[in-house]
Amino acid sequence: MGNYLVAMEAAWLVRDVDEIDDAIGVAVSEAGKRLNSEDMDYVEVEVGATGCPACGEPFDSAFIAADTALVGLALEMEVFNADGEEHASRIAKSEVGGALRDVPLSVVEVVEVPEDED
Repeated sequence: MGNYLVAMEAAWLVRDVDEIDDAIGVAVSEAGKRLNSEDMDYVEVEVGATGCPACGEPFDSAFIAADTALVGLALEMEVFNADGEEHASRIAKSEVGGALRDVPLSVVEVVEVPEDED
C-alpha cells in the first residue's frame, strides 16, 4: 500500500463571459465551491496550462467563443493506502467525479509519494 499524488484535468464551461480572466475566476470559484460543499477541501484547484504550438511556452487553458468559455482546470489530490497507481487513479477520479458531476475529468499523472521515515 502506498500514497500517491494524482493530477487530473477538468473541462469547465462558463457562460455569459467576455474576458479570459473572468472566465478563469468563475471556473476556479465554482469548482472550489462544489468541492468544498462535499468537504473535499483537500483537492487543489487551479487553472491548467497549455503549451503554445509555436513556441512551447505555457499559457492559461481558457478559450472564449460566443460569450462562452471553456476553461481547463488542474486538480490535485493525495490518495493514501492505494494498491498501486491504477487504484489511486480510480479512487481520485471517483472522489472528484462524484462532487463535480457532469464535468469531463481525466487523470493526467500519478506520482508515488515517498513515506516519511521517522
